[in-house]
Amino acid sequence: MQGKVLEIGRFSVFVDLGNLGTGVLLGREIKENKNVVKGLKIGDEISAMVLETENEKGFVELSLQAAHREQSWDALRTLRSNQENVAARITAANRGGLMVEIRGLVGFLPVSQLNYDHYPRVEDGDKSKILQELNKFVNHELTVRVLDVDSSQQKLIVSEKAVGEEKIKQALAQYQLGDLVTGVVSGVVDFGAFIRFPLRGTEGQEKPEMVEGLIHISEIDWQLIEDPRQILQVGQSVTAKIIGIEKDRFSLSLKALKPDPWQSMDQKFQKDQQVEGEVTKVNPFGAFVQLDKDIHGLVHISDFGSLERLNSEIKAGQKYQFKILSIEPASHKLALSLVRPEAPSETAAEASEETVAPPLA
Repeated sequence: MQGKVLEIGRFSVFVDLGNLGTGVLLGREIKENKNVVKGLKIGDEISAMVLETENEKGFVELSLQAAHREQSWDALRTLRSNQENVAARITAANRGGLMVEIRGLVGFLPVSQLNYDHYPRVEDGDKSKILQELNKFVNHELTVRVLDVDSSQQKLIVSEKAVGEEKIKQALAQYQLGDLVTGVVSGVVDFGAFIRFPLRGTEGQEKPEMVEGLIHISEIDWQLIEDPRQILQVGQSVTAKIIGIEKDRFSLSLKALKPDPWQSMDQKFQKDQQVEGEVTKVNPFGAFVQLDKDIHGLVHISDFGSLERLNSEIKAGQKYQFKILSIEPASHKLALSLVRPEAPSETAAEASEETVAPPLA
């Protein structure tokens, strides 16, 4: 609402609201907006929001602060509609992300919406360490875009990652499935490793533009990998193959650059063959068995009947004899059965008893 200043007092400011009558700014509004009030002159036009249509003295009670907040909400709605960037000051951090302030309003930047450079990659996933990394942003500014804004719920969600979406789209368009990229391991987590590499065409620049892809744990090697950290370390240089181009990221593979050992399975193993293998892992579904450095098989829980019997018959780290039940090279599946020692037959036991000399009389 617009009005003209009629009178300026120590504890009140009266405003001409035209047909609506006379408005007034009182006590707290003047104290919290003292810098604005200090610069006012009779006849100045101001914007204010109605707090009360008629107070006990018959005036329309106004608020400069509420009007300013509503203007800020309007500005943020416009920023969201136009997909424009805005500076956000980081005021606090929690395990879910960062608290921000934009135009006097409080908002939230989820950790998932940080860009690749700022995402806290803590190797062991320790939440306290993640919080420690996030706290480094407090009292700094980040450029963000508004994802969601709702003044009625005091809701403001922003994204730093969205700022770079256009660059990511341009980067994705420069590559095709099967292309090779060379980069550096920027982070290793339980589910794989992140690789940063220069955007095509910027490799020779002093500060090349960098993009990032993920090598999932299943794409590190043909053999079963329990921990990516055993194979890859931060700072290590690697060449990988692009196997997926999604909305905002590359999916990369190391094993795609190596021959598939399952394609030559018929030269190593056949159905019904008895083989020796080492149990590498036991879970409720059965036991994983390593036959050689590239080939693993599974002894299903049904081969034991129960998890208790499984745990009593085999142990991780031990070698046993197994029979190959089936081989599916296309789906990389090999089913095994534990070869158990045969129990002595009754006939053999009887024959053994007959050979024992009778006792002397």
